Amino acid sequence: MIDLNKIKFDERGLIPAVIQDVHNNEVLMVAYMNRESLNITLTEKRTCFFSRSRQKLWRKGETSGHIQKVKQILADCDLDCLVVKVEQVGAACHTNRRSCFLNPVLD
Repeated sequence: MIDLNKIKFDERGLIPAVIQDVHNNEVLMVAYMNRESLNITLTEKRTCFFSRSRQKLWRKGETSGHIQKVKQILADCDLDCLVVKVEQVGAACHTNRRSCFLNPVLD
């Protein structure tokens, strides 16, 4: 386990988090965490993010019920990006789809 103080947040205090299905590695969504939301995620074992548009914390599923149970968190080699492996309950995308990634750019 790495020392959480080594995690590199950007100048806004944020770090990108790629959310991935723990069972099949499907990328479900990308969001941002600040130090507080990362600590909440680690404590509760459910994803909590920082909303850049609303400038506040939000727990995934707080209104939809589509929660993400955290099974593993990995940091990349530079410690400036996270992969959060979850057990997804319901849809991950706000459009009510399983994944936010559905628009081909190159096929």
